[in-house]
Amino acid sequence: MSRYKIFSGTANPEFAAKVGKYLGVPVSNAKCNSFSDGEMSVQITESVRGQDVFIIQPTCAPTNDNLMELLIMVDALKRSSAKSISAVIPYYGYARQDRKAAPRVPITAKLVADLLEAAGITRVVTIDLHAAQIQGFFNIPADNLFGSILFVDYIKDKKLANPIIASPDIGGVARARSYADKLGYDLVIVDKKREKANESEVMNIIGDVEGKDVILVDDMVDTAGTLVKAAEVLKKRGATSVMACCTHAVLSGPAYDRIANGVLDELIVSDTIPTRKDAKKITVLTASVIIGETIRRIQNNESVNSIFIA
Repeated sequence: MSRYKIFSGTANPEFAAKVGKYLGVPVSNAKCNSFSDGEMSVQITESVRGQDVFIIQPTCAPTNDNLMELLIMVDALKRSSAKSISAVIPYYGYARQDRKAAPRVPITAKLVADLLEAAGITRVVTIDLHAAQIQGFFNIPADNLFGSILFVDYIKDKKLANPIIASPDIGGVARARSYADKLGYDLVIVDKKREKANESEVMNIIGDVEGKDVILVDDMVDTAGTLVKAAEVLKKRGATSVMACCTHAVLSGPAYDRIANGVLDELIVSDTIPTRKDAKKITVLTASVIIGETIRRIQNNESVNSIFIA
């Protein structure tokens, strides 16, 4: 087994500590500070010469700061003669612009991939990319782990009377189908029309939810507008209960209030992004075991895919 070290940026050090605990490897020391004008400064305070290094840093809010900190850490480690540098990005920010959906717009998911490679990473590990094709934006090994492994057992343990999986939009059908196949449940689709960013209008439910315990599944929840509106429509259509499983708890703007005061019965998320400890109706499951096991297998040259094969 190659020698390796784990480092953490300031985005989610608690998550990095959990990964280190799973692996039995302490999180190594790095000083991440800012100058008075906001510029970031990173110093690696121990030797990494000839070692494989894993940096755990989700690019969540404040996204620009966390992304820049990650890039600077990579540069510092590269200049410190690390053998390899793997960017472990549990939540990959800037992923929502993954294609040219309109004239004269950027593809930020590709831009961030280019920036990371230019900085010097040799591998990227992430969970539930917003769009699967982003994995192909990298010219280096890129492991996109499945968040569903976190939620399937939790859903089974709920022992719901009449469970059914729901996709919150047409674009999420493949993900929802994966859940449905793993659990042996049927599938319905919420058909919505999005007027502008962070706002959506639920239009119709494709499928029967009368008397069903509905489980909405998605890769992320941002302002929670879609989830709350979907829950309202599902219950109007006769759903007994509505819960949601979303890997990444972005939870910006009015999200916490919407969830606390809305008709959604429960939101289950992972800890790829830090969440408020006092949040109502939100259950947090840890993704640290998935990340930790992936790091262990990478170091042992073992299959990562086999983690997800039942």
